[in-house]
Amino acid sequence: MNTSPLDRRDFISTLSASVGALALAGCATLPKSTATAAAPKLKASPRAKLNIASIGNGGQGHGDLKNLETENIVALCDIDPVYSKKSMDRYPSARTYTDYREMLEKEKDVDAVHIATPDHTHAVIAMAAMRAGKHVYCQKPLTHDIREARELAKFAKESGLVTQMGTQGHSGEGIRMICEWIWQGAIGDVLAVDAWCSLSYFPPGHAGWSSKWNVRPTDTPPVPAGLNWDMWLGPAPKRPYHPAYHPAVWRCWWDFGNGMMGDRGAHTLDSAVWALHLGLPTSIEATSMGGNDDTHPLSAIVTYQFPERTRGVMPDYLVGVLPQRKLPAIKLTWYEGMRVPLPPEIGSPSLLPDHEGGVLFKGTKGVIVCGVYGNSPRIFPEERLKQVGKPAPMLPRVPKGNHYQDWINAIKEGRPTGADFAYAAPLTEICQLGNVAKKMNGRIEWDAANMKVTNLPDANKLIAPPYRTGWSL
Repeated sequence: MNTSPLDRRDFISTLSASVGALALAGCATLPKSTATAAAPKLKASPRAKLNIASIGNGGQGHGDLKNLETENIVALCDIDPVYSKKSMDRYPSARTYTDYREMLEKEKDVDAVHIATPDHTHAVIAMAAMRAGKHVYCQKPLTHDIREARELAKFAKESGLVTQMGTQGHSGEGIRMICEWIWQGAIGDVLAVDAWCSLSYFPPGHAGWSSKWNVRPTDTPPVPAGLNWDMWLGPAPKRPYHPAYHPAVWRCWWDFGNGMMGDRGAHTLDSAVWALHLGLPTSIEATSMGGNDDTHPLSAIVTYQFPERTRGVMPDYLVGVLPQRKLPAIKLTWYEGMRVPLPPEIGSPSLLPDHEGGVLFKGTKGVIVCGVYGNSPRIFPEERLKQVGKPAPMLPRVPKGNHYQDWINAIKEGRPTGADFAYAAPLTEICQLGNVAKKMNGRIEWDAANMKVTNLPDANKLIAPPYRTGWSL
């Protein structure tokens, strides 16, 4: 859609009814194909303050809990009482557990569950919480493999529960401006996207137990007092405890973490997935350096091919707002452990909003660059920014960009959140497909309808790896 600054004055008048309805419904981003009349009405909570239980309270979870203190923190669960002590001390009235299954069985009065455990346990815990009838906030990435993501999205849709993935940038102002600029044609048709994270799991901080930083430990130190190591492993293959895995150093190991693609990719790719209605890719090609069967690579370049999209994959809230049209195919390149090559429109790296990482949208009339969380977006060249100005508002804003409060309010109001599991699952799947391509160190062709890699049969072992005996969704 090509829209001049003058056109947008008329354009905004056509939005008022749709935006008003959207504001009442919350910032729902369900694809049209998943937002059907068969989905049950979301369950609103009558409580003035929710009863919240938290699972995984040591690292990220401790910070998350501070953002949930408007409610009643009634139960805490963590496999390591030493690592989680700061949370236990901060909420002395909360009942404590080391096994989330026991907690869910005993805490019948809990309304909602927050999850901030390592990636490999997200799915089993989130599913157990939903089966127990609890609303769920799960940290990113939503799951450890593609099958898990699809199963969580399916159950969440059928349950009527309010869900949210912890991609806090999704509730921010910046990502909304990106969507609105792109939907209003500020940079023309977007044909390519570059996304990057310059960080890496090196030097040996994440697996640095020996000089051979990326080799699985062979020594077996004693399990620290109080640590429930078997519960920490969850559905992952059994292996002896080692401080190279816990606490806080699990992300670089394939069995436990999603690497930098899950750590930062879930944040960074969010703006592209939302603004461009990407859906799922048809092929993914990766070259990587420094990894092996145990650890994620030090650096990688992953190239996704997304096909043309039609109105059928547009979110419901844009039906009748944006004109019907085909969106062009997109090439999206993810640079991991390195910085993206800058186009001449930007020039100096000092103009990037975030030096850790970000996204570069390449349009036929200019580019948009933003930070990791969709923050601080800018249009280049400067002349184009002067021409288009600020985008006309199309999306309701989350007050203060508070992602946690959006979940809480959604539970009380019986509405979807912005990053509910229907939205979070495809975003997570895109990240997981990048990891599959990295593990294969080549090109995979993806049949999304059948959840199958069609050209490399061995890659399908990574789509739904088996759980350890005794564990299931």
